[in-house]
Amino acid sequence: MRVVAIPLFEGFQPLDVAGPHEVFIGANSAMDQLEHRGARYKIALAASSEEAVTSESGMSVLPTCTLDSLVDVDTLLVPGGQTTRTSARDEELIEWLRSHASNATRISSVCTGTFLLAAAGLCTGRRVTTHWAYAARLAVMHPDVSVDPDPIFIRDGELWTSAGVTAGIDLALAMVEEDCGSSIAQLVARHLVVYLRRPGGQSQFGTPVWSSSAESQPIREACDLIHSSPDGDLSVAQLATTVGLSERHFTRRFRAEVGESPARYVDRVRVEIARSILETESVGLEAIARRCGYHTTESLRRAFHRRIGLSPGAYRRQTSAVRERVPT
Repeated sequence: MRVVAIPLFEGFQPLDVAGPHEVFIGANSAMDQLEHRGARYKIALAASSEEAVTSESGMSVLPTCTLDSLVDVDTLLVPGGQTTRTSARDEELIEWLRSHASNATRISSVCTGTFLLAAAGLCTGRRVTTHWAYAARLAVMHPDVSVDPDPIFIRDGELWTSAGVTAGIDLALAMVEEDCGSSIAQLVARHLVVYLRRPGGQSQFGTPVWSSSAESQPIREACDLIHSSPDGDLSVAQLATTVGLSERHFTRRFRAEVGESPARYVDRVRVEIARSILETESVGLEAIARRCGYHTTESLRRAFHRRIGLSPGAYRRQTSAVRERVPT
């Protein structure tokens, strides 16, 4: 029996718990269905006491055991939640993780549960991920951790971390595939109506790049030009001339205010616009490339795959399939 221990704390994200829970229990059912003789999973919802624990959305969950009673844990899976990234985080749980996590065969987190693992010193020198919206904060709070904001999940040895919320399902499916084989994992994925291996990374779901604005007028003016004329000459030299700054000074100020170089920002905006067109219009790739400032469809494909992890055609097919499944 593989014990999967999921610590509960006040303010946890319920889907971070329910998603992986259904995957592991589904694996048990799939193995029974296929008369698979491998070990089954036992889920231990553990808390500091036996009293019900309230999630961030108000859902209460009754623990099945206490943290101190856990023994022979195969997989420790720490959920996220609003409190994990604030001063209100559960320090008692962090201390428990610091003292007991190494007893587990696998240590993992879903969403901002990575903040708790990092606070316990379990991510030092390791490559991890978390919800895209909080990756930068994690990197600032824990500079000794290598934070990659794009992958759906990352495995670094015995440490597994996943992106936000539903990515815990992807993480759990990968564990089931490793433990039980691809046929079992695929059966579970089909039952849950999800991908066994989701295409692309978190870039598919991130907030549009134009959600934040620069501080100074020249840089705001440059950003406005990039968004309004993605098919124009958006070279650093031209942008700097337009806003009346030298190339060197413009590049330095742009990076300081926006967080990346002008060239990377232009590339990101153009891909976002291409993505929007693919989601809402049926025009061909050549027309999209022209509207977004790419000289060829191949340039569009390379940029899109670099940012999104999919080709434009694959992305269009994926989003079209999602729209067809959504009731009107």
